[in-house]
Amino acid sequence: MATDLKQIAAAFIQTLQNRKSAEELMSFYHPDIEQIEYPNTLTKNTTIRKLNDLKLAAEKGKQVLQKEEYQILNSYTIGNTVILEALWTGTLAIPLGNIPVGGQMKAHFAQFFEFKDGKIIRQRNYDCFEPFN
Repeated sequence: MATDLKQIAAAFIQTLQNRKSAEELMSFYHPDIEQIEYPNTLTKNTTIRKLNDLKLAAEKGKQVLQKEEYQILNSYTIGNTVILEALWTGTLAIPLGNIPVGGQMKAHFAQFFEFKDGKIIRQRNYDCFEPFN
């Protein structure tokens, strides 16, 4: 089961990276999904998102980014939870801070995915962005 959950989490990250639309991500989420993003450079306050919020955020992300890449550095499974440590690189579609269109920003992510019935029911993101202002 642990290998299956790791494979699902890796497939989710691959889909996130290569998505053409937010709809592609929806099949990974349990209907009762709750995603928590803790404060970081871009998100000043803890933000809790439900399924529709995640869809809107994914659509917005495609407007801000030309491309995003995830390099999974480590992954761990504990019970029904997969923990991923990843390096994220986003290529901007709009200018942000001192980064022009086409420039890149980087972040070190730790993501916790809790599963129910083979779907992500709870996700916690700890995102550490490298300076870009």
